[in-house]
Amino acid sequence: MNSDTLREFLKKRPFEPFAIKLSNGDRHEIRHPEFAIVSPSRLVVVDPVTERVSLISMIHIVEIQSLQTSNN
Repeated sequence: MNSDTLREFLKKRPFEPFAIKLSNGDRHEIRHPEFAIVSPSRLVVVDPVTERVSLISMIHIVEIQSLQTSNN
Protein backbone atom coordinates (compact mmCIF):
# COMPACT_ATOMS: atom_id res chain seq x y z
CA MET A 1 0.00 0.00 0.00
CA ASN A 2 1.19 3.53 -0.58
CA SER A 3 0.39 6.83 1.08
CA ASP A 4 -1.19 8.35 -2.05
CA THR A 5 -3.87 5.64 -2.15
CA LEU A 6 -4.77 6.21 1.49
CA ARG A 7 -4.90 9.99 0.99
CA GLU A 8 -7.38 9.47 -1.88
CA PHE A 9 -9.66 7.47 0.41
CA LEU A 10 -9.43 10.12 3.14
CA LYS A 11 -10.18 12.99 0.72
CA LYS A 12 -13.31 11.45 -0.86
CA ARG A 13 -16.36 13.67 -0.55
CA PRO A 14 -18.68 12.60 0.75
CA PHE A 15 -16.36 10.58 2.93
CA GLU A 16 -16.87 6.81 2.82
CA PRO A 17 -15.79 4.94 5.97
CA PHE A 18 -13.28 2.16 5.41
CA ALA A 19 -11.10 -0.31 7.25
CA ILE A 20 -7.52 -1.29 6.68
CA LYS A 21 -6.34 -4.85 7.11
CA LEU A 22 -2.76 -5.50 8.20
CA SER A 23 -0.35 -8.31 7.38
CA ASN A 24 -0.80 -9.73 10.91
CA GLY A 25 -4.60 -9.88 10.45
CA ASP A 26 -5.41 -6.81 12.58
CA ARG A 27 -8.09 -4.48 11.24
CA HIS A 28 -8.55 -0.76 11.93
CA GLU A 29 -11.72 1.13 11.05
CA ILE A 30 -11.55 4.73 9.88
CA ARG A 31 -15.03 6.21 10.19
CA HIS A 32 -14.03 9.88 9.83
CA PRO A 33 -11.06 11.43 8.00
CA GLU A 34 -10.00 13.42 11.08
CA PHE A 35 -9.05 10.18 12.84
CA ALA A 36 -6.23 9.30 10.44
CA ILE A 37 -2.95 10.97 9.45
CA VAL A 38 -0.86 9.78 6.52
CA SER A 39 2.89 10.22 6.17
CA PRO A 40 5.02 8.76 3.38
CA SER A 41 5.81 5.61 5.36
CA ARG A 42 3.25 5.46 8.19
CA LEU A 43 -0.41 5.79 9.01
CA VAL A 44 -1.64 7.06 12.38
CA VAL A 45 -5.14 5.93 13.34
CA VAL A 46 -7.04 7.12 16.41
CA ASP A 47 -10.01 5.18 17.80
CA PRO A 48 -12.47 7.93 18.84
CA VAL A 49 -14.11 5.75 21.50
CA THR A 50 -11.04 4.46 23.33
CA GLU A 51 -8.63 7.19 22.14
CA ARG A 52 -6.17 4.41 21.33
CA VAL A 53 -3.53 5.60 18.86
CA SER A 54 -2.03 3.13 16.38
CA LEU A 55 1.11 3.89 14.39
CA ILE A 56 1.10 1.60 11.35
CA SER A 57 3.86 1.03 8.83
CA MET A 58 2.60 1.28 5.22
CA ILE A 59 4.32 -1.96 4.28
CA HIS A 60 1.96 -3.84 6.63
CA ILE A 61 -1.27 -2.55 5.05
CA VAL A 62 -2.50 -5.31 2.75
CA GLU A 63 -6.10 -4.32 2.05
CA ILE A 64 -8.62 -1.49 2.21
CA GLN A 65 -12.19 -2.60 2.92
CA SER A 66 -15.24 -0.41 2.39
CA LEU A 67 -17.58 -0.14 5.35
CA GLN A 68 -20.45 1.05 3.14
CA THR A 69 -23.32 -1.35 2.56
CA SER A 70 -24.89 -1.65 -0.86
CA ASN A 71 -28.60 -0.92 -1.27
CA ASN A 72 -29.45 -3.88 -3.50
